[in-house]
This record gives sequence, C-alpha cells and structure tokens, in this order.
Amino acid sequence: MSFVPTLLRWYERTARDLPWRRPEATPWAVLVSEVMLQQTPVSRVRPAYEEWLERWPRPADLAAAALADAVRAWGRLGYPRRALRLHACSVALRDRFAGEVPADVDELLSLPGIGAYTARAVAAFAFGQRVPVVDTNVRRVVARAVEGAGAAGPPSITRDLAAVEALLPDDPAAAARFSVAVMELGALVCVARSPRCDECPIAAACAWRAAGYPAYEGPVVRPQRFAGTDRQVRGLLMAVLRDAPGPVAAPSLDAVWADPVQRQRALDSLVVDGLVDPLPDGRYALPA
Repeated sequence: MSFVPTLLRWYERTARDLPWRRPEATPWAVLVSEVMLQQTPVSRVRPAYEEWLERWPRPADLAAAALADAVRAWGRLGYPRRALRLHACSVALRDRFAGEVPADVDELLSLPGIGAYTARAVAAFAFGQRVPVVDTNVRRVVARAVEGAGAAGPPSITRDLAAVEALLPDDPAAAARFSVAVMELGALVCVARSPRCDECPIAAACAWRAAGYPAYEGPVVRPQRFAGTDRQVRGLLMAVLRDAPGPVAAPSLDAVWADPVQRQRALDSLVVDGLVDPLPDGRYALPA
C-alpha cells in the first residue's frame, strides 16, 4: 500500500519511548509486556512491567517464585488470571525450552496462556519476523484506511490476519516495524472516538477520508460495564488478599461488598480460577 513508507517514517519520528520497545528488551520482556498490555492501558502497565522485570528478569526466576508472589506483584492490573498464566508459561519455558522464549509461532502457541495475538506479537516484536499482528487498534486502522469503513466490526481471525498480512513489507524487520507503527497510529491518532485525522500521517491515502467519513452501520460489539459486576467484586476481594501479610478471615472479605450472594459467587469463581485457596480453618489465602 502507498501509505506504508509514510507510516514507517512517521513512527520513526514520533514513537513513544516504551521499555519493551528498546533494543535491550529481551524476548521474555516482550512476552511479559504483551500479556500485561491485554485490555490494560500503557500508563498502568509500565510501572508494573518494570517492577516485574526487575524482580524476575528471566523465565526461570519467575518459575522459581511462589504463585502468591506473582499474584501480589500483578497488583491492580486487572484480570489476575494473567499472572497465573505467566507463571505457568515461565515454568514451561524453563522445563521445555531451556529457559528461553522460542521464536516459532507454533511453539509460542504451545505455551500456557499464549494465544494467537501474543504469539505473533512476540515473534514480530522480539524476533523481527514477518507475521501479521492484529489487535483492536490495527483492525480499526485497516478498516478505515484500507476498507473505507468507520469501524472494524466484529473480529474474524482469518479475515483480519489476511488483511494485515497483505500490507506487510517483504523485509521481515520492516514488517515488524510496520506492525508496531500501525498499533501506534491506532492508539494515538486513529482512535475509536474523535479520531485526529488532521494529525494523521496517512490521511492522504485513507479510504475512509476519501469517502467522506461515512458512518459505520454494521454490527457493534458493546463494551462490558464494570461497576456492580462480579468482576468488580472479584477485584475488591483480591485487593484484600494481596494486601494482607497472610491468610484472611472471612469477615475481612465480607466487608468489601454488601450483597452476600454476589460476594460468595465472586469468591467461589476466584477459587475455581486458582487465584484463591480456601483453608481448612475457614480462612482464605493467595495460591501457594
């Protein structure tokens, strides 16, 4: 596409200085960042990422740590099951890959908690491979710039990967650079609401702009609310357990939410997910 060189030049000039993008970032650091960044803003991820890598700079370091330490270190990033999956991933890397992150997408997919997006992101950003990397920001840029639509609509893995792969430069390093540049554009300029088209480096080649910015009329995926949900209750319960020096008695957990039925349901789901251990004496603890 004609806008690829322009976008790459824009990224070289304006890219944010993020620690996982620096040359010294190891494949393990890139993998950790990608797991943390799932549904979580950069501003919240950066301090947690830096603390995590300082404490566990290699997979073997995390594999040797207790699950409870990983959950505590995850803090308030949200979706704490990601901490358990990273720990399980570190064990698999230690035991199956001699403590090194593999470069092959299929081998990355074989790791616990590593899905299609994360595997391709690590292959591209840690190893400079020519593989399509598709997230929400990328889908939105492609929908607007290439397809002339105001939004991407519901995802389709096969269609989305094919659309992005068609844009990738032949050179693997340039392809990996392009992938992160598209993400940056979607995160900072081609945003979902009120896109800053006057600042867009590829505005002249944008199909949506050329079509007069037609409104999107296709199916819409509604964002999930948070307030009052079981997810909010789970977060409150986890905060009590993380902040406690040891096991917590039931009354301390009862105090975080007035509805006993919802509170118990949220607590039970944490137990099922392996994030909370119920003890024989009636107290609760982070996983051993």
